[in-house]
Formats: sequence, C-alpha cells, structure tokens
Amino acid sequence: MSAPNTARPVFLRLAEKYLDEIMDIEVEAYPEPWSRNMFYDEIRNNRSYFYVMVLGRQVVGYGGFWLVLDEAHITSVTVRDTFRGLGLGRELTQYLVDIAGQAGARIATLEVRESNIRARTLYETFGFRQIARRKGYYPRSGEDAIVMLLELGKGPQPGRTAGRESGK
Repeated sequence: MSAPNTARPVFLRLAEKYLDEIMDIEVEAYPEPWSRNMFYDEIRNNRSYFYVMVLGRQVVGYGGFWLVLDEAHITSVTVRDTFRGLGLGRELTQYLVDIAGQAGARIATLEVRESNIRARTLYETFGFRQIARRKGYYPRSGEDAIVMLLELGKGPQPGRTAGRESGK
C-alpha cells in the first residue's frame, strides 16, 4: 500500500480514543507488545510526550519519549506494517527528535533489538550511535538491546517536521 503523493502525516497527542488502533499495530509489530495499560500510563504520565501519526483518517504509527531532565528517552517508534517502507518511520523519528529538542532535551536515547537492523540503520542516519548493550533485555526471546544515543543539535538530523501537530 502506498501513501498518496501529497498526503503528509499529522502528529496528535496520544488519547484514549486511539488505543484500539494502537493496540492493533502494537500486536502486529512486536513479539513482546505493550499492554493497553502501558499506553494508558503514557497518557497519564506528565513526563511522556507520546503521539499518534495519522495519515488521512487512519492511525499509521505512533511514538514517544519520556523527558527526564535534559534527556529524551525514546520509548517507541512504530509504523503500521502496510505503511512501512514509505519514509513514515523517518518522519516520526524526526518529529520526536524535533519535539525533544524544543522541550529542552540535550540528548536522546533509545533501546532497539539487536536483530532490528532496519530500525538501527534508520537511527544511525539521524546520528544515533551505539553506546551500550543490554544483555537479555527482551524477556521472552532473551535478545539483547542495543542502547543508542544522539546529541541533539549535532549530526545529520535530516529534514524538519515540527509544527504539524497539536502540542504538549
């Protein structure tokens, strides 16, 4: 499935009305999906900056971070399977990086499955670099997580997307 050439995603704050669509994507995307209650926690957490990515009238992805002092810890970057490969993951990541910088973050961190080469490559194009490995981080599979860090305001950080959402 391809996105219309002129269609651009809109980023909206996570709200309860999006949870059914998010849960569909979450179960499709991850072998160890978050629970609905974990997303409720994101809505209630005042440190959470969590957004849905809407194309037309459909939620096609979501992502967010926790702002702790000057660090944005990215907790999720997820795109619906039928919309992968269209650059939407890049737009979502760029949006999160932009919002994190605007919120006062000086660095962004994240964990990514060691086997998720596609995501790791995407993050590297933004200037994220590997700083650690968490052995057996994913309980069901025992797979390691790669910890990555980006110094905001440095590195490639392609394209700017901020300003196309209803803010924090």
